[in-house]
Amino acid sequence: MTSDVTSGCVDVIDDDADVRASIGSLLRSAGHRVRLFESTAAFLSTERLEEPNCLVLDIRLSGENGLDFQERIAEQSAPVPVILITGYGDIPMTVRGMRAGAVDVLPKPFGDEQLLEAVAAALALSTSQRRDAAQSAGLRQRYDCLTAREKEVMALVVTGLMNKQVAAHLGLSEITVKIHRGNVMRKMAAQSLADLVRMAEELGVRDESISRYSI
Repeated sequence: MTSDVTSGCVDVIDDDADVRASIGSLLRSAGHRVRLFESTAAFLSTERLEEPNCLVLDIRLSGENGLDFQERIAEQSAPVPVILITGYGDIPMTVRGMRAGAVDVLPKPFGDEQLLEAVAAALALSTSQRRDAAQSAGLRQRYDCLTAREKEVMALVVTGLMNKQVAAHLGLSEITVKIHRGNVMRKMAAQSLADLVRMAEELGVRDESISRYSI
């Protein structure tokens, strides 16, 4: 049994009570926190988790089809990593699940290690997604703290323009541009121009219509 447990919660949706209980027992024995649901509706009625989590989802449910549900939650802003399980798998079904972002598709009956390894991968993915989301939110928050003029200067600086070119484009003095540029670097916590360019690209605020050669 796998010993490396990634912290988080594993949700299980399966309309077979025995299967739910068996999966829940296995996951708990491996150190995971587990929530069990008999339907997609029951799962959706619970609160969203603020910790890394993943979903073990049966494809054949008495209500909503598991693949349809997987595709529906994949469209959410913070999708939950999904592991599909099925006793009636085929290649088209597997392909559809993987295209929708499934971490794995496990045919029943599957081995304990198969499920535990898939869950470990899914929780690691959830942890990574949440970390990236937090970093993006922090970056956006820093950008929102810039003044309107500082945003204009940033959008031009990251295209490679020199301070005097930015000054000419905005009708400012070169010293004023230097001050704004320094404020941008400080507020954005950028260590270098290359770092600021990366941030601008992630934020989508780089002015692609301007270059140092065309202004």
